[in-house]
Amino acid sequence: MIPYNLINLKYSLIFGLLGVLSVGCNSGSSDSSTSNSVAGLFSKNEIAQSKTDSTFVLDYINKEPKFKEHKDLMFLFYGDRDYKLAWFDDNELVPQSEKLLSTIDHAPKEGLEPRNYRLVDFDAMFNKYKEMSPSDSARLKLQQEIDVALTATYFVYASDFYRGRVNPQNVSKVSWGVRNNKIKLHKALQTILKERESTYPYYEFEALHHGYVQLRDKLSEYRALQEKGGWPKVELGDRKLLQKGDTAKAVLALRKRLNPEQNFNANDKKLQVYDANLERQVKQFQMLHGLKQDGVVGGNTLSTMNIPLEERIDQIMINMERWRWIPKRMVPKKLDQKYIWVNIPEYKLYVYEDPNNDPEADRKYEKVLEMPVIVGKTMHSTPIFSDKLEYVVMAPYWNVPNSIVENEIKPKMLRNPGYLASQNMEVVTKEKNPQRVSEYDIDWASVTEQNFTYRVRQKPGPKNSLGQIKFLFPNEHAVYLHDTPADALFSQTQRDFSHGCVRVERPLDLAKYVLKDMPEWDENRIREAINGGEETWVTLPKQVQVYLVYFTAWVDESGQIHFREDLYGHDNKLEQEYFG
Repeated sequence: MIPYNLINLKYSLIFGLLGVLSVGCNSGSSDSSTSNSVAGLFSKNEIAQSKTDSTFVLDYINKEPKFKEHKDLMFLFYGDRDYKLAWFDDNELVPQSEKLLSTIDHAPKEGLEPRNYRLVDFDAMFNKYKEMSPSDSARLKLQQEIDVALTATYFVYASDFYRGRVNPQNVSKVSWGVRNNKIKLHKALQTILKERESTYPYYEFEALHHGYVQLRDKLSEYRALQEKGGWPKVELGDRKLLQKGDTAKAVLALRKRLNPEQNFNANDKKLQVYDANLERQVKQFQMLHGLKQDGVVGGNTLSTMNIPLEERIDQIMINMERWRWIPKRMVPKKLDQKYIWVNIPEYKLYVYEDPNNDPEADRKYEKVLEMPVIVGKTMHSTPIFSDKLEYVVMAPYWNVPNSIVENEIKPKMLRNPGYLASQNMEVVTKEKNPQRVSEYDIDWASVTEQNFTYRVRQKPGPKNSLGQIKFLFPNEHAVYLHDTPADALFSQTQRDFSHGCVRVERPLDLAKYVLKDMPEWDENRIREAINGGEETWVTLPKQVQVYLVYFTAWVDESGQIHFREDLYGHDNKLEQEYFG
């Protein structure tokens, strides 16, 4: 970027010789003689290449707080172009200006408010500019005002659209530790103005992720349904539930709730019978909302059905906001072009890969693996963050956190001194080569999380809480993916049972996949290592991107929208920031 003092010096020299103020200085209007001097100075082509300067830009954006927030982007953008105006070609506004303003007018489809971005009266500015004579020096000043205002308006809108209205790094109560979306908005604007090529759809003011686009389409559908009256509440009266074979007026209300755009004849008695087709629809609803698929309406199914449409619309919008926080490039170029995606409220793990393993490609990832997972309890919530998988550990030790030592192991040791031995656990020193310490030499009554200087670990084996394999991406949370001996828990609909780590249902399949580029680690060797009873670490030749995310609304491959319970209360906190 050209320094402010050099910019000002250049213009002062040019216009000082003519006895006029520098073009672009915001220090009052010029008289007619000044206008004629300026008009005579520039040829038509030179006027078409008019510039502003850093002083003008700073003075203008300082008048509007929202513009001022993007000062750095303004100077990056204009500095890159030597302060040449961006939105004019031969003194005429380029078509992208109307595209920008039209995009802002359609902001509601993105879950955004146009009033947050229509900060100046562009219609009045445009009309005034058209009415002014090309030789009028005030027209040049207005041209600069329009140009800077359009640029600043773009950055205000684009920052919300591409990065999010809420910055999770600046709002402590919004839990989100996923790597930043480092989109360069000044480069994106160059793409929009057709001054730069890009594989991203900036030039159409389009979103970066398919998941966002799918939710946006559903937002439109739900708002259209809202305009038609929404969906009815299902009331059972004296009944506790409805199930296949029942006959009741409430069955008709249930039909209307599941088919809100369909008209029903209230006098048709057949519609009051809970038949097999209606049961199928109820099970589908339960599947889409993460409920037990028993076809029975009552309890959680009934309360979920009666969540107002307005709340679902808000839920869609805040999950669209989360998509804005996801990096534009899902996997950095230097990593293996695949990633692991764990959606905590869904209790599900997915693996996506680029079949061509092309680091230059974008948005070409295909799902190659999925499985249920178990996540942290509310009091031990699984953190939301991203990291890189580096190691696969077979027959792992489980190093018990000191918090669990104090809160769970200590009471059991006080009741039963043989508890550790019964769980295949031992106490060792915290050294690179740990030494065994007798548990009988420890004063368990005085142990706390802070003062316990040893380590309790569980040996490899069938009772190990980590199961047979763990997938390690070293992080500040001490959270990782791992196996579990408690396989029965995967049959539960809600699976929040862990202390924060993520338990995977099919660890062998995941291990085979992440080790597939290491032929020496085939399934037989993996099984041998698992059953060998000795902890074995395998370092991946290329790290794999891992995301632990929190989406309570998303659209599946068949185009159906799913909703989930706000397991940790993160939706509620984000709503306060987003709509506040």
